[in-house]
Amino acid sequence: MRQHSHHPRAPTPYWAEALEGLWTRLKSQPDGLNPAEARRRLQQWGPNTLQTRRRTTALAVLLAQFKSPLVLMLVFAASVSALVQEWLDAFIVLLIVLGSALLSFVQEYSASRAVEKLLARVQVRVWLLRGGQTLHLPAEEVVPGDVVLLSAGSLIPADGRVLEAKDFFVSQAALTGETFPVEKLPGVVPPEASLSERTNCVFMGTSVRSGTARVLVVETGASTAFGKIADRLALRPPETEFERGIRQFGFLLTQVMLLMVLLVFAVNVFGEKPPIDSLLFAIALAVGLTPELLPAIIGVNLAKGAQRMARHGVIVRRLSAIENLGSMDVLCTDKTGTLTEGVVRLDGALDSGGRPSSQVLRQAFWNAYFQTGLANPLDQAIVQAASRAGLDAAQAQKVDEIPYDFSRKRLSVVVEQSGKRLLVTKGALEQLLEVCTDLEEEGQVRPLDDADLVRLEALYSHYSEQGYRVLGLACKLVSTQQAVFTRDDEQDLTFQGFLLFFDPPKAGVQDTLIQLARLGVNLKIITGDNRKVAAHLAARVGMEVRGLLTGRELATLPDEALWHQAERCNLFVEVDPTQKERLILALQKTGHVVGYMGDGINDAPALHAADVGISVDQAVDVAKEAADLVLLESDLDVLREGIEEGRKTFANTLKYIFTTTSANFGNMFSMAGASAFLPFLPLLAKQILLNNFLSDLPAVGLATDNVDREWLEKPHRLNMRFIRNFMVVFGLISSVFDYLTFGLLLWVFRASSEQFRTGWFIESLLTELLVALVVRTRRPFFQSRPGRLLLWSTLLLTVLAVLMPYLPFSGVFGFVPLPYPLLLGLLDLTLLYVLLVEWVKGIFHRRFSSQV
Repeated sequence: MRQHSHHPRAPTPYWAEALEGLWTRLKSQPDGLNPAEARRRLQQWGPNTLQTRRRTTALAVLLAQFKSPLVLMLVFAASVSALVQEWLDAFIVLLIVLGSALLSFVQEYSASRAVEKLLARVQVRVWLLRGGQTLHLPAEEVVPGDVVLLSAGSLIPADGRVLEAKDFFVSQAALTGETFPVEKLPGVVPPEASLSERTNCVFMGTSVRSGTARVLVVETGASTAFGKIADRLALRPPETEFERGIRQFGFLLTQVMLLMVLLVFAVNVFGEKPPIDSLLFAIALAVGLTPELLPAIIGVNLAKGAQRMARHGVIVRRLSAIENLGSMDVLCTDKTGTLTEGVVRLDGALDSGGRPSSQVLRQAFWNAYFQTGLANPLDQAIVQAASRAGLDAAQAQKVDEIPYDFSRKRLSVVVEQSGKRLLVTKGALEQLLEVCTDLEEEGQVRPLDDADLVRLEALYSHYSEQGYRVLGLACKLVSTQQAVFTRDDEQDLTFQGFLLFFDPPKAGVQDTLIQLARLGVNLKIITGDNRKVAAHLAARVGMEVRGLLTGRELATLPDEALWHQAERCNLFVEVDPTQKERLILALQKTGHVVGYMGDGINDAPALHAADVGISVDQAVDVAKEAADLVLLESDLDVLREGIEEGRKTFANTLKYIFTTTSANFGNMFSMAGASAFLPFLPLLAKQILLNNFLSDLPAVGLATDNVDREWLEKPHRLNMRFIRNFMVVFGLISSVFDYLTFGLLLWVFRASSEQFRTGWFIESLLTELLVALVVRTRRPFFQSRPGRLLLWSTLLLTVLAVLMPYLPFSGVFGFVPLPYPLLLGLLDLTLLYVLLVEWVKGIFHRRFSSQV
């Protein structure tokens, strides 16, 4: 497949080229490419992504299992064994390495495929023209020559030239660093124009703030301006707290292992043991110490968690966010669609005196029906109410519109009816009254005075206290000669009346809020609505308002004061979009793991800033792209289930770390110590590797293990100090029992080197298998039911460990049958070990449990 760099090129840059030449060069036309040609171009130039996305191939995942330096060292050591004709040893070592690799491969590959399928469900789609038809296609199918239709909230899928634009403003800070949205217009700019000077172009990775446009795509994928500097841009999301902890854990283990390999090898060679066997032993010991299944276990846990969450209606876009979701202790959300039904209805179209008015309804209908910018539920509610009242849009023709934007908070449409042109404006009451000079009451128009403003404000407060979202409506007659209208025309308007919208609270939301509080998640509402509407809703859903902060008060607070207020208050009202991000950052500064739930254009910065960005499937593209999780239903209860899944995933990952650090560390350190004073190697390399492989098999079952209810009741974090303390305490207990086993074998039963290795292998494997059942829970182990896969695989391997010396192939691994009294002694020691670990576990968690 040819790559993106083979796009049609011209000596004149596309932003400086006449449109006629551009249409010819791209072999396209105003109604778009025909579908067959578009498919051919997709084949020729590849998908419109920054990296040509390769599907995870089975071979790539399998080969990745052999990238570990330890595995490569083992393969090298086995090759050396083969060179000195230790064929059987070399074969067994390679067989076990392959077995471990296959175990990890099966887990990782199935997990990655499952995640790919889930992500396909929430990919960004774009509206474009193909052969005159308007289609809604995935952004990665866009090709040069496509004509794309953009509106407020759209993510721009590729680089292109603006063909038509109406009040079209684009946020391109990610690319050019410009703080404010930039207006884009058709036209030609000089060839030497910089990115920010190309006002006739739009760029991949930026987003539409307001207005509408039609764009001709010129560059896609790696050829875009974004693609060329993608490596320099911080495209990788910031490392989560969990990822940082795992990286530190891996670093700690690597240091211990390297030190151990060098030390053990030196001691054994110095003790005149065979160099090849000593090298194999030292490397196998390091492998035994490594939780080499950790990446696979984490991957499987996260993928299984993502699949379970998908069944509950939550699509995970970034897997690492699952762990953060489990650690989340503050959830910030707007109220619309999460606490409320999100199905807005128009309850009243009232004149300036508060009486029902068919004229206000008709004018509001024109404004809502003819506007083409950001689709929103308020306009849909007006259109539905108007159709119920029998109104028909055919009575008027649209002349122009002035799209909504977040600074004006108004939307205007110019319509012509019976030879007259009328500019109809609706918007937030305060911003609307700023541009009104007159008032219409009972058919009479008169100047708007201070007494009127006080009366209108009182009506507004009255409706807000009843829980209504209130918009104002105004209009004026304009010249029939004027065809194009701008924001400057929104002045000297006549105030017409009020539009009252009601969005009822969701059924069952009160129970969900109680459940979230039980999970240790503190809910905070951040809304642009006025305090009365927000307070009314909070009371309806049973939320106790502990502190209220308005956007105006927030603007005057310095950062340190905001940290205190953000923690204390749980209702933030009349908040301006830029303040949402500031609130999230203030909460993070005070040590909280913060989730933010939003679905609008202005929610993108807050979604990026939050530890867990949560959006909904109906959200605008830019919000969905910024989110870590996408809810298929806008429902807090779905999110509650997601939080529990996040905590289960975190718990099961931690169980594997606890198991490997408690038994593995103890056993490997004991072995390293024993090799210094024993006249023979305590275990052969192949026996260590077999032990490690068999003890890892049940670990796969940890991904589906049951999690105790009390673990789910509060957020947890990965704490390296807690893990280090756990490793030291339980590693020491394991070592004490190892040395008791050595004593039993050497001094009580006078075991030969073969018997010693066989007995030590059994005890080591049994302690590793059984300790998993003990440390996986904070309860007494018999009160916490393990998952079926974990339980049965552990029981099966426990029986296999005991029978191992008596099986026909045991000689291949260097095992010999043991006398039954010795076997019974080993089983007694193992039982004593399990009981001691159980007792110490209770003390340990009482002392250190606040750390995790």
